[in-house]
Amino acid sequence: MANLPGRKRGRVLTRLAVAVVTAALVGTTAGTAMADTPVPSPPKSIEMDGAAEAAQEAADAPINALYGVDKNGNLYGYPPNGTGGLDSRELLGFDWNVIKHATQVDHDADGSSDGIWEINTAGYLYYAAFGAEPASVGGGWNIYNKVLSPGNLSGATADDLLARDTSGVLWLYLGYGNGKLTGRTKVGSGWNAYSQIAGQGDLSGDGKADIVARDGSGVLWLYKGTGNRTTPFTARTKVGSGWNIFNSLVSVGDIDIDGKTDLIARDSGGSLYLYKGTGNAAAPFKARVTIGSGGWNIYRLLF
Repeated sequence: MANLPGRKRGRVLTRLAVAVVTAALVGTTAGTAMADTPVPSPPKSIEMDGAAEAAQEAADAPINALYGVDKNGNLYGYPPNGTGGLDSRELLGFDWNVIKHATQVDHDADGSSDGIWEINTAGYLYYAAFGAEPASVGGGWNIYNKVLSPGNLSGATADDLLARDTSGVLWLYLGYGNGKLTGRTKVGSGWNAYSQIAGQGDLSGDGKADIVARDGSGVLWLYKGTGNRTTPFTARTKVGSGWNIFNSLVSVGDIDIDGKTDLIARDSGGSLYLYKGTGNAAAPFKARVTIGSGGWNIYRLLF
């Protein structure tokens, strides 16, 4: 991994070690529905430089690796390289062809993911803590065609989960901080108007987790978080048009290590772009920069 500038270096190494260590699959006997469900290996912890640095970092955007699952079911991790791009990929696991949806989750609000919520092709949701066998959350999740954890939407500590069903209704599940979830709360209908939904952290500078959504005409919209579980988002505001050139939008937090949440976009030619966050709701992203020239279409799943 490239050296990281300033006081950020210790934090980023701590957060991203999970993406650069050799991975091992964890076997399970939890039943046929769980067969061959994979888990990333545990992270190697590197101590922070004292409580003062930890306190200074607390308000920063989350810093995580970007994960990709290729068409052969191999899982790779790409940590930020400290200069605004992604480091070389590391092979982290195999047999991820059984996973249909996956999203990272931070349970303790330390700015780093603790594990992954994953849904297999049979519609079972599991929580896979790094280094532990996946634990069943429940079945019936094949009613959803989009699942993501944009962060803490309810004002508590743990990250929450959004799920859109096939009729276009968006639902919110609150996280307990251990991989389990509350019952769902309806956010609203009409979300099938969006072909992409993404978010991981604050885009508007108010400290609340937000999401962006792209409609069928290629317009990208910002939904600012409220911190209220009953109405988790404000009315949408337009970010810009022309976003239909991308076949995948994903956010894992802060890629360029400037304390602001960013957005990653992949075009139909397989190139990868970074939209650096500004922290300004009126113009949440800077002009795109290329962080991968072709080849990224090998991944059927990015999270």
